[in-house]
Formats: sequence, C-alpha cells, structure tokens
Amino acid sequence: MDGPHGRGKKEKSERNTTYGRIVLIGVFGAVIWGLVGYLSYLLNFTKYGPALILTPLFGAKGYFKSDAANQFSGILALAVASIFVGIVYKWTLGRVKIIWVSIAFGLILWVFVFYILQPLVPGLLPVSKLDRNTIITTLCLFVLYGLFVGYSIAYDMTSSESSRTNGQ
Repeated sequence: MDGPHGRGKKEKSERNTTYGRIVLIGVFGAVIWGLVGYLSYLLNFTKYGPALILTPLFGAKGYFKSDAANQFSGILALAVASIFVGIVYKWTLGRVKIIWVSIAFGLILWVFVFYILQPLVPGLLPVSKLDRNTIITTLCLFVLYGLFVGYSIAYDMTSSESSRTNGQ
C-alpha cells in the first residue's frame, strides 16, 4: 500500500489525468482561437496572424504575414505555448470559478504580449501605432481565449474535486 491509506497511486493517477485534461484544454483553446485569429487576419480585421508567435525565431522579414503554412505553424506553436499557459492558470487561478477572472486573465495575456513582449517581437508595432480594428480584434480574441481556457480549467478542477469527494 502506498501512503497511510493506500491512496498514493490513485492520487498520482488523478493528478496525471488532471494535467492531461489541462493539456487538451490548452491545445484546443489555441487551435480554436488561433483559427479564428487566422480568419480575422484573412478578413483584414487584424494586421497579425497566428504566425506572429514565430517572429522572434525567424525575424521580421514578413514571416508573420506570409503563406498559410506559416500561419498553421503559428497555430501549432500557439498550441504548445498554450499548454504552459494552462498549467500556469491551474497553479494560480484554477480553483476560482468566476467568469470575470478568466476574462481578466485573457486581458492580462493581451497586455503581456502587446506591451511587455512587444520589444522582443520583431514587426509587432507598439499599441499606440496599431489601428483600432487590430486592437479590438486581438483584445476580443485574447479575452475569448482566456475565458475558454480559464473557465474550462476551473470547471474541470471543481468537477474532479467534487467527484473525488462523492466517490470516497
């Protein structure tokens, strides 16, 4: 038996399952909202497509404005980054099941990308030089992403906790 009551293996398995679901939530959030972002880029609602995430690696030589293959590569990179975002959300705000916290999380991510990371991303203009459509569209995408990931993780954590307490 593991632990004082034989629950060591069961708790470890539940933790692994929880992280597995967080990975799925992060990947699906990035894919869904990355595709919406790509559509927004194609329809000229924003100047930046999902491949913007790759510009620190490949430079500002128009990489984030190039073909569909690069945009889909950007969505895959967003999916990987979103796994880490989901884990950070779980550690910091995972037990808070209030919709406004998830929305605020999306806004904080937007501020992080467009203000803090902006000097590190070649080709990303300062917010003061962005057009209104780009600002509004990206804000909405980040808010919806934060809402999807944050609320899904909070729901998953509270539902798995309630099923554990009901199952004992």
